[in-house]
Amino acid sequence: MSRAPAAHDRADVPADVDAVTEAVLTASRLLVAVSARSIAAAGDLITLPQFRLLVILHSRGPLKHAALAELLGVTPSTASRMVDRLVAVDMVARQGNPSSRREVVIELTREGARIVRLVTNRRRREIAKIVETMPEGARHGLVDVLTAFAEAGGEPPAGTTAEGGWA
Repeated sequence: MSRAPAAHDRADVPADVDAVTEAVLTASRLLVAVSARSIAAAGDLITLPQFRLLVILHSRGPLKHAALAELLGVTPSTASRMVDRLVAVDMVARQGNPSSRREVVIELTREGARIVRLVTNRRRREIAKIVETMPEGARHGLVDVLTAFAEAGGEPPAGTTAEGGWA
């Protein structure tokens, strides 16, 4: 079994990209831990990938099944199983697309939106505690850098809430 070379193993990766990649990987470990703890506060209802699905619907609004699978980076069958589990706990619902009777869209329910708010608020508090411990000088520019990083990855801002629409 071969593994893909790490960025620092590849000669084609500039040193600054490698250094940033390593720093982001390290920060992402912390953020995943914060995420896992905040999701655990919601009980054993959902997994981290299922929460990601809820957040996508919360920020982008109702989506066609194929669009949701693409945004999740999973196969349609995997997305379908995730949706089935979330429908079972009343966090998402399948609805007919009003513009095409043959299409089904997935939308967040009130319970799903409540869970997104609960988990996000807990995550926000924990991240704020971490940021408060950073030296003030290190915080300067962090908003611009992280905003640019999120934009480059196609992630809407955390405060984004969908106003509806079908994608």
